[in-house]
Amino acid sequence: MAYKFDKAELESMVEDAQEQLRTVARIQQQRVQLIGTATVSNKRVTVSVNADGVVVETKFGPGIENLGFSAIAKAVTEAAQLAAKDLAEKNRELMSPLQSQRARLPKLTDLIEGMPDLRGQLPTPPEPSLEPPNSAERNPLPGADEMQFTDVESYDHDHDHEVQHRPTEAGW
Repeated sequence: MAYKFDKAELESMVEDAQEQLRTVARIQQQRVQLIGTATVSNKRVTVSVNADGVVVETKFGPGIENLGFSAIAKAVTEAAQLAAKDLAEKNRELMSPLQSQRARLPKLTDLIEGMPDLRGQLPTPPEPSLEPPNSAERNPLPGADEMQFTDVESYDHDHDHEVQHRPTEAGW
């Protein structure tokens, strides 16, 4: 049997939901202004990313000319990864009021008798790799990034000269 709500309870739930929607709108406006920034290699490389984690600025400081190209590339990659972590932390802080509001709202299991709580069954997503595209972590098996054909007929190129070119129909 479903739980029955009185008018005051329903009005309170609607008000809570509306407040949550206002919070979501406010957070969305604030989120687009977020910038994650990190500086590495003795303040020679600084990278900033926008709210979507896209690099929006890269700055080189004094002494950058003393680094080789591979050291600069490594420093830019490291700074971008750290800037993304900085952004993620700012996103968590920004979302905390919404999380608090959601915790106060009734759960579906509270509203529907016999409804199982499926939240515990949600899989935990794996962490994305920070390894470069062709690293062993991304391609653990030799040739894993190549197409594999298992049922293929071989073609003998030496017999090409024996093929006679003739029409397939007698009407030609």
